Amino acid sequence: MKIIKIFLASSNELKPEREQFEIEVSRKNNLWKEKGISLQLVIWEDLTARMSSTRSQDEYNKRIEEGDLFVLLAYSKVGMYTEEEFETAFGAFQKTKKPFIFTYFKDIDTDKEDSLEAFKNKLDDLGHFYATYSTFDNLWNQFNKELDRLLLADFEVNEIVQNITNIKNQFNSSTFDNTTFN
Repeated sequence: MKIIKIFLASSNELKPEREQFEIEVSRKNNLWKEKGISLQLVIWEDLTARMSSTRSQDEYNKRIEEGDLFVLLAYSKVGMYTEEEFETAFGAFQKTKKPFIFTYFKDIDTDKEDSLEAFKNKLDDLGHFYATYSTFDNLWNQFNKELDRLLLADFEVNEIVQNITNIKNQFNSSTFDNTTFN
């Protein structure tokens, strides 16, 4: 059984989305068991509150570095720990190309803190396209599609992109001598 670890980061203001996300990941997990895939959602609510020899956040950061996917949800702010979790995920991604990073911003009118705009600007500077959502169903629809894309690529880096490039190259050079498009 291949275990896919998903770390979900967000502030407590998105607790309803976090709880619904947990339910949907569990449902997806049940569907994928027959494919030999087990999804393991890691959320701060499930991590220990006991004293650590370092900071408790360092323990969370280790889980991020060990993960396959990192999902950040934001609404009116990006808190200090959520931003640190992103930085940890991005640092690991730069070294190992994992975890895959997804960022979603709830797009409903509310008072927004400066930290939210600053974080969006940081993502823009990194060349990362974040997604927005208005309802949980919209969020799940987007993320569920990403899971399906990753399944097609066996949760490996850039495999789908490489396959598409190979197909385009064969199409452009009219060399369809292989039905698998390798």
